Amino acid sequence: MVIVGDMVRQELELLLDVLPQRVVDALHQRDGLHELLEIVLDLGRAPEARFVSGDVSLSDDEVTHQDLEHIVQQIGQFGDDHRAGIERTLHRISSILNRKGQVVGVTCRVGRAVFGTIKIIDDLALSGKNILLLGRPGVGKTTMLREMARVLSEEARKRVIIVDTSNEIAGDGDVPHSAIGRSRRMQVATPARQHAVMIEAVENHMPEVIIIDEMGTEQEAAAARTIAERGVQLIATAHGNTLDNLIMNPTLSDLVGGVQTVTLGDQEARYRGTQKSVLERKAPPTFDVVVEIQSWERLAVHDGVAQVVDQWLRGYPITAEVRWLDENGQVNRVQELAKGGDSATAPWTADYTGPSAGSGSTGNGGSGYSGNDSAPGEAVKDVDARVFLFGIGKDKLAAAAQGTGVSVQVANELRRADMVLTTKTHYRRGSQLVRLAESTGKPVYVLRKNTMPQVEDFLRSIAKDASGGGRADMRAERDEGASQEVMDEAMQEAEDAANRVLGGEDQIVLSPQRSYVRRLQHLLGQRYNVHSTSRGRDPSRAVMFYKT
Repeated sequence: MVIVGDMVRQELELLLDVLPQRVVDALHQRDGLHELLEIVLDLGRAPEARFVSGDVSLSDDEVTHQDLEHIVQQIGQFGDDHRAGIERTLHRISSILNRKGQVVGVTCRVGRAVFGTIKIIDDLALSGKNILLLGRPGVGKTTMLREMARVLSEEARKRVIIVDTSNEIAGDGDVPHSAIGRSRRMQVATPARQHAVMIEAVENHMPEVIIIDEMGTEQEAAAARTIAERGVQLIATAHGNTLDNLIMNPTLSDLVGGVQTVTLGDQEARYRGTQKSVLERKAPPTFDVVVEIQSWERLAVHDGVAQVVDQWLRGYPITAEVRWLDENGQVNRVQELAKGGDSATAPWTADYTGPSAGSGSTGNGGSGYSGNDSAPGEAVKDVDARVFLFGIGKDKLAAAAQGTGVSVQVANELRRADMVLTTKTHYRRGSQLVRLAESTGKPVYVLRKNTMPQVEDFLRSIAKDASGGGRADMRAERDEGASQEVMDEAMQEAEDAANRVLGGEDQIVLSPQRSYVRRLQHLLGQRYNVHSTSRGRDPSRAVMFYKT
């Protein structure tokens, strides 16, 4: 990144000229003015300067009404958003008013033109995709917007229009700052009209790219969708630190497609293995890419927002591509740790650092979330069991796998799972999903509470069962205890029994079988539309077919 030295020094002096002289003298006595971020003056308090390294007091004398009045007279009129600027500069001066409308506080933010800030995402900016920037105040969102405007207008030779509500992108005054390159700037008289100016820019000036700062209302979200549907590239910032915040923000969630509650039919709910009421994305997202700005040199990129939001709403792990600049100015990329979506009962973060757990798709329909990142020196035991989670977060299971060294696969659909893991609360509700699992012979493990020790005990239990030839290792049970001949006989018996129940008999108890064979018999009964249940205890446990 390059900061133009002479220009910055000249513009900084213009800001200092509007401040009280004693504040200016105190600033000139300090080193490191190139790291100055803000100057804060509040009535009855000592003036402060905020640097990258921290806040410092500039004087022992309190700020007076005369000090504030001096600033107001130098800069002129504040707008409806209580902001003002200095002509041909990027500085922003914001006021705090009392109940009588009098200025009792001022924040002077130093604006700088920083070149090279979009090197980290220049491939996205030049791709033509709609990009939304998120991040906390002061992290550099507006600076990155300004540099995008310059690069796209000068280097890519595109027609760029900036909708500049507070004159923060292109500076105050009628002539925009040179930092925006060849871009044109449309000023907005009041923040309430930003959405109208956005539409006006598209209809009147034939832009190829529109750049907007601080989208925060439903009208602006609707205007952004209209712009995107007309084929204009849209680059904007919005309130919120992460994509999660945006999805659950009722005002701005439309930017990423919006969220709605959908009631599924019984068959579809059984097929998905979910409750009947689920959250789904209701429309295509306005933005193709969401960038979470974490610092000046580090950010996280969510490309393909539609798919990412769908995964998040269904509770699947999502990962962002983390990018950062090293000391040599080279862009580095890595996939961050997978995060669970909204289906998790409670958010939980593992108390360890290390590489991400695997989350690739597997051939059996599970998510492959096996938690293989065990601590150094620990052996990871892979248990051949596919677990469907109901009321238990995937992130918690992955962390429990990290702690116990026992890895399992998470099935995304009930029909592909070997067992179900749920909590006592969810089990007592008698949900259709639990009843369906029990009716098909799938073991249902019930935890007293949704806590880490309980989940770890579950993993140790199925690992112990697997090592002893128990039901957790389904394939071993099938291979060791159920030859093809035995299975053929058992399935033939089940088919004959199903036909007899359909012919009028009330109930038929089959021969005792291992759990794997019983599961196949339950599935056969389901295909014949015959009710089934398991009775007795191992090794005498058997399937019974019956009619209602």
